[in-house]
Amino acid sequence: MTQHHDDDDDTASEVPSDAGTLPAIPEHILELDYVFQSVANSRRRYLLYTLDSNTEWSVTDLAIKIVAWETDTPEQAVSQEEIDRMYASLYHAHIPKLVDERVIEFDKESETIRPGDYAEQVLTALAGAGASLDTRQEIHARREMDDEKF
Repeated sequence: MTQHHDDDDDTASEVPSDAGTLPAIPEHILELDYVFQSVANSRRRYLLYTLDSNTEWSVTDLAIKIVAWETDTPEQAVSQEEIDRMYASLYHAHIPKLVDERVIEFDKESETIRPGDYAEQVLTALAGAGASLDTRQEIHARREMDDEKF
């Protein structure tokens, strides 16, 4: 048996030293359902990646960026119909989910999102979970919202 030191409560617990045995994990770390629910959908991950590069976004700007990403189209070429459909998806499904999970805050008056209480934790979890699979999406999401040409 080896001693395992738990940084959270400064107590040591005995953990078998068998090669296949994992150390005890503090319960609060296991309570990550909101993290996984927050990042389960690619559109929500996209919203989160944008927050890492800018602290506030309008829903319309996000709708344009996500349509451009999903259709591999320059932002300037995205149709109003596509923007409207994406806006509805974000406004009625994805933003409320992230607000409920306290990952983002939403100002209904200005129709903008900004990081919430758990944004940093969720972004850290994304980075640590091998989010490199989303590298192209992450780079696109963090791109400045300007008139840059693709």
